[in-house]
Amino acid sequence: MALELKQQLKLTQQLVMTPQLQQAIKLLQLSRLELVETVRQELETNPVLEEETFEITEDDEKSGKEKAEASKDPEEVVVKEEPPEDFDWESYIGEYSTSSPAIVENEYFKELPPLENRLVKKASLDSHLMWQLRLSNFTEEERNIGSIIIGNLNTDGYLKANVEEIAEMAGAEVEAVEKVLERIQEFDPVGVAARDLKECLMIQARNLEPRNELVEEIILNHLHDLENKNYYAISRALKRPPEEIEKAINIIMNFDPRPGLAFNEEDVQYISPDIYVFKVDNDFVVVLNEDGLPKLKISSFYKDALKKDGNFSDFTKDYIQEKLRSASWLIKSIHQRQRTIYKVAKSIVKFQREFFEKGVTHLKPMVLRDVAEDVNMHESTISRVTTNKYMHTPQGIFELKFFFNSSINSVVGESVASESVKEMIRRIIQNENPEKPYSDKKIVELLREQNIKIARRTVAKYREIMGILPSSKRKKAVWGNLKKKRK
Repeated sequence: MALELKQQLKLTQQLVMTPQLQQAIKLLQLSRLELVETVRQELETNPVLEEETFEITEDDEKSGKEKAEASKDPEEVVVKEEPPEDFDWESYIGEYSTSSPAIVENEYFKELPPLENRLVKKASLDSHLMWQLRLSNFTEEERNIGSIIIGNLNTDGYLKANVEEIAEMAGAEVEAVEKVLERIQEFDPVGVAARDLKECLMIQARNLEPRNELVEEIILNHLHDLENKNYYAISRALKRPPEEIEKAINIIMNFDPRPGLAFNEEDVQYISPDIYVFKVDNDFVVVLNEDGLPKLKISSFYKDALKKDGNFSDFTKDYIQEKLRSASWLIKSIHQRQRTIYKVAKSIVKFQREFFEKGVTHLKPMVLRDVAEDVNMHESTISRVTTNKYMHTPQGIFELKFFFNSSINSVVGESVASESVKEMIRRIIQNENPEKPYSDKKIVELLREQNIKIARRTVAKYREIMGILPSSKRKKAVWGNLKKKRK
C-alpha cells in the first residue's frame, strides 16, 4: 500500500481555555486572604488599575473647616514666671549641659510587651539542642556524633535512626555513639533523643528528685498494664498497696510522652470567614465579607489619554489597551466570583436550615449535585467555590466542604448525615460513666434507640477519625474497688 500526502478541510469544536478564563477559575478557588494578596499584587503590576477611594468635595471641606473653627479651644494664656532670686544656676547648668544623651520615655514603648515576647522566630528543637551541644564539654569527634544524632530526631523528639546507622554515618564505634547519646538524653527538654516511649519515660523518671523506684519499676515492667489501665494487675504483681500505685501512676501521667512537640515550628493559620450568616427575625441573612478587599476601578488618566490620542507610539497604545483589558477582566471576574459565592451560600442555608437553627446533630446529607442543580451551575464550579472558603454561622465557623457529607440510613427510613452521627457518638461518649465506658456495640444500640442504623465497624471508624480511644483505654480506675480486692 503506497503512502501519500493529502490536504483535507475539517470543522471541529473544542473548548479552549483562554488566559482570562483561567484567571477567573483561579480567582474562584482562592480563599479570601489569597484573593486580597492577589489583588494587591495586581495593583502593583498594572498601572491602569487603581483602588477606589472616597474623595472629599469642596462643600464637605468647607463644612469640615467650619466645624473645626467652631470647636477650637480659646487661646491659652501664657504666664511668664520669673525665677526666684536664690535659684541655683550652677547646678542647673551642670545638669542640663552634660554630654550624655537624655533618656526620654515614650508612652508607646511602655505599652509594648517585653522584648523576648516580641521575637519573630522561636528556637527550633534542632537549634535548641545544638546550642546545648556547643556549650557542653565534647571533643570534636563527639560533637560530630552529637550533631548527627540531633539531625535524626523527629518532631516529637524521638531518635529515628538506630545506633549502628549513626555509627556508620559518623565513622565511629557503636560504644562512642552510645556514650554521646546518653549525654544528649540529659539535655533539655527531658526525655529527648529517646528511641521509644519506655526509654523516654525512664529518662524523665531518673530525673525525679528524689528518685522513685516504684515509678521506674512500673515503666520498665508494667507499661502494657498501665496503657490498658489494669491497675489491679500492677498492684498484685508488685505486691504494693493501691495508695502507692495510685501516687506512682499520677507521677507518670505528668510525664511528657512527646518532649519535642513544644518546639514544633508549625505556623498557626488564622481563619477569616468569607461569608457571614445572621439570623434576623425568622430568616437567615447571608452577607459576604469584603472587609479589607480593595475596591478596584480603571484609571481615568489612561482612558482619557487613549481618547485624546496623544503622541504615543503604537507599542505604548498596545500596552495601555492590553492593561485596560486585563484590569477590566479582573474586576468582572471578582464580581462574578462574589456573586457565585453568594448564590452557593444561599443554597447551603436553604438546604441546611435546621443545622443553623439547632446544631450539628440536625445536619442533613448533601452532595455537590444538590447545590449545582439549585443554582444552575456545574459540580466542578461548586467544588471550586467551596474550596478554602469558610462560613461564620450561629453554630460556629465551618468550612463550606463541611456541609457536604454522605448519608446514613435510619431505622424509620430517613437518611442522616455522617457528621451528625459523629456528633451523636461524641455526645454519647462525653456523657458515659468513666468507670464503665460504652463499648462500640453498646454505642450501636444507643444509636438505634435514636433511630440511627449503623454498624459497629462504622462506629469504630468514626471514633478513630475523631481521635477517641476505645472503651478499654477510656476506662477510669476505681481505686475503691481495688482497695476492697486488696483486703
